[in-house]
Amino acid sequence: MKKLIVSFCFLIAANNIMVAQTLVPPIDKSPMDMSTYPNGYGMLAVQGKASEPLVARVLYSRPLKNNRVIFGELVEYNKVWRFGANENTEIEFFKDVTINKTKIKKGKYSVFAIPTEDSWTIILNKDLNTWGSFTYDAAKDVVRVKTPIQKTTEQAEAFYIYFDKSTSGFTLNAGWDNAKVSLPIAM
Repeated sequence: MKKLIVSFCFLIAANNIMVAQTLVPPIDKSPMDMSTYPNGYGMLAVQGKASEPLVARVLYSRPLKNNRVIFGELVEYNKVWRFGANENTEIEFFKDVTINKTKIKKGKYSVFAIPTEDSWTIILNKDLNTWGSFTYDAAKDVVRVKTPIQKTTEQAEAFYIYFDKSTSGFTLNAGWDNAKVSLPIAM
């Protein structure tokens, strides 16, 4: 019986040591965010106030400016950028949509951009579950749309994405620092 009690105490002590050594990972400097169209769909659905079905959801990480020069330095001009931070930004359409006269099938796509001084080329790509734009493959592009930059009067500290309703569907808006772009999406 003594051996059983000693063995049990040993197991409890070993478990406590392992638990004490387990560290909680640090909080990511670029937290994940989600935007939906219609805006706030999750809460509206829970409250029974959703007047239209979920059409799109985008998951992305929000990098911060942190007193850095963003476009042209941190995010280089004329190079593929992951459209956020960390893992690739992903957009999911819950029905077929049209972007720049290209029919986009219902499903999930990664989002990239190629920024220049006066425009961003926004890219939807079939390659999912990658980190950054290091393995970006243009052969997997579904659509590319050149969108002009709208200069903003206020600087956005965090990268953002949100949707607006439009007459033909909705618009994906994204921006950071003092640059904003809009991508029309038709239903």
